[in-house]
Amino acid sequence: MTVRLYDTKAQALRDFAPLDPANVTIYVCGPTVQSGPHIGHLRGALAFDLLRRWLTHRFGRVTFVRNVTDIDDKVLANATDAEPWWALAYRMELEFSRAYAAIGILPPTYEPRATASIPQMQELIGRLVEAGYAYAAGDAAPGDVYFDVRSWPHYGQLTRQSLDLMESAEDADPRGKRDPRDFALWKGAKPDEPSSAVWDSPWGAGRPGWHIECSAMSRRYLGPEFDIHGGGLDLRFPHHENELAQSAAAGDGFARYWVHNGLVTVGDQKMSKSLGNFVLADDLLRDRDPLVVRYALAAAHYRSSLAISESSFDEADAAVDRIRTFLQRVQRVPSGLEWSAQRPAATAADASEPDFHLLPKAFADALDDDLGVPQALAIVHEKVRAGNAALDAGASDDAHVAAIQVREMTRILGIDPGAEEWTARDGGGAASTLDTLVQTMIAQRADARTNKDWAAADRIRDAIAAAGIVLEDGPDGTHWSVTHG
Repeated sequence: MTVRLYDTKAQALRDFAPLDPANVTIYVCGPTVQSGPHIGHLRGALAFDLLRRWLTHRFGRVTFVRNVTDIDDKVLANATDAEPWWALAYRMELEFSRAYAAIGILPPTYEPRATASIPQMQELIGRLVEAGYAYAAGDAAPGDVYFDVRSWPHYGQLTRQSLDLMESAEDADPRGKRDPRDFALWKGAKPDEPSSAVWDSPWGAGRPGWHIECSAMSRRYLGPEFDIHGGGLDLRFPHHENELAQSAAAGDGFARYWVHNGLVTVGDQKMSKSLGNFVLADDLLRDRDPLVVRYALAAAHYRSSLAISESSFDEADAAVDRIRTFLQRVQRVPSGLEWSAQRPAATAADASEPDFHLLPKAFADALDDDLGVPQALAIVHEKVRAGNAALDAGASDDAHVAAIQVREMTRILGIDPGAEEWTARDGGGAASTLDTLVQTMIAQRADARTNKDWAAADRIRDAIAAAGIVLEDGPDGTHWSVTHG
């Protein structure tokens, strides 16, 4: 099946065909680092991590760029005398990186900061001025340069809005604008802003506007035309609309597909810093297993709104535990097939052939169809149920086939409980200590049963159960697992 993605600009599903079949190129708008990340940031970054992982599986290579907006009105507003804007931006950037890494989001191929591409922004602004699509404000607003929205006949094509019905752009001094909807490409230096946030330019000292930053960085790292531009649904207007207008007016092909993730909601409102209804990523990750957080945020389709709650994480906890427990059971059962904790050597989309390495076709079809992660997770759990049934029936080879497929599917989704990224987080210390304690109690229980001291054996088993640990007696001994939820 061909990969299909919902293109926001076309407002339709489109077959995905990259410019270079051997290298998919993606640009995603990263965080504005005025403060720390919340759940909405995690959900957005995770949506494109999942897309990147699947396209890597399909095409072999993905060049993934996610920027950091480290110069912006909000960053300057949150700075203090004790912590200048550049120090605040760097501290917040590190917080985002830690939160992303905690839930297994792969680092981008390139992660440019806006302040490192000022010359490229000025070059792009210069092209727009020369072509007649931008103008300097002059004495009305010294140093300001604006994009002339009425000069570009295609303005509004991304969000399909009429120019006359759009709201004014409140990003700069309106006195220098020909039209209130014109947006700032360059902002002249202001007396109350720090001198460290000022760069020389042909139009006067100042700093870049928000929208020009992403156009310049995507061009610098991916070229004038690339495959996918991604970001949250709330960025469609004005940010992405303005990016598209200025890049296209400058003669760049820009993004061939526009992909937007849905927002996290609280009640009927989106979660955002401006509304004050957000849950910080640090607080969430302090209370919940990061793997469970990843699963919960991935479980809804990436384009849907996600109403997150405690029950969402409880359900994800139980789902992860079902996968983990099945894989632990399989590893304790001998089979004629070779069990490997590593990725199988062979992969393909068609599971109709008798090769146990292959991905289930339904799983691949689900992800090919606009990244249908909920449907793909359903296939994972179907295989878990089938594998458990095979174990119960003594069909160990069938159970191992199911386990290999589960490992491959969860590897692609980044939720394999046995993967080193999750098991090595505490260096194995906590798990090893717990195993020693439980094995000691199992041995004490076995001694009590040998001595026919059934009361003592029951007391030990009850104590283990009270700690949330389940014992499974089998012909090869007693094994334990932790219950979740």
